[in-house]
Amino acid sequence: MESVVTVRHLDHAFGKGDLRKLVLDDVNLDIYRGEIVIMQGPSGSGKTTLLTLIGALRSIQTGSVRVFDQELFGASKSQLVKIRSSIGFIFQSHNLLPSLTARQNVGMSLRLHQNLSLSDRIYKSQAILTSVGLGERMDYYPDKLSGGQKQRIAIARALVGEPLLVLADEPTAALDSKSGRDVVNIMQRLAKQQGSAILLVTHDSRILDVADRILRMEDGKVTEDTLLSKN
Repeated sequence: MESVVTVRHLDHAFGKGDLRKLVLDDVNLDIYRGEIVIMQGPSGSGKTTLLTLIGALRSIQTGSVRVFDQELFGASKSQLVKIRSSIGFIFQSHNLLPSLTARQNVGMSLRLHQNLSLSDRIYKSQAILTSVGLGERMDYYPDKLSGGQKQRIAIARALVGEPLLVLADEPTAALDSKSGRDVVNIMQRLAKQQGSAILLVTHDSRILDVADRILRMEDGKVTEDTLLSKN
């Protein structure tokens, strides 16, 4: 299988001197194209920190993180921007711009793709919003949409550029059971169609069945890596 993410001997700490706290301790993992990996663990175990390091949102201190076969440790700002443009980010807070419609919010993430014309961006934004069940809501502003609908827009925005990697941090935490299941099914279907890898941090036990693997983190370490059989 083609590796999208390779992490080796990764350490990360916050603070200095007596206040220094190790939050990641010798983390090693691989994430492959087309698989969904769910990461679990108690609060403070390092899950979100690991996600931000893989997403090139935080600087690597010690160890190696390779994304799309590009080493992040020591990478230039322009290299990091290029890598981030190929990653889809989904956060618990959907971070939609209130002054933009659903279609415009999704289209914003395509502005980094300089090979796409304005008409191409509009077409792709409309197509993916239709795919997530918001074809009739694409001209609505966020304050006119439900929490589940806003999260679907966030998922559409993350996936519209057909990223090879999707990083999601508690995407269902603010949703009810049905909305949570709907958005995860959408994420699974679209990502599988595009061949993306998904790394999803969650405490939501209701969605574990979508995973190909489950990672468990405790005290900054990956303590379990379980491959799930799919019948």
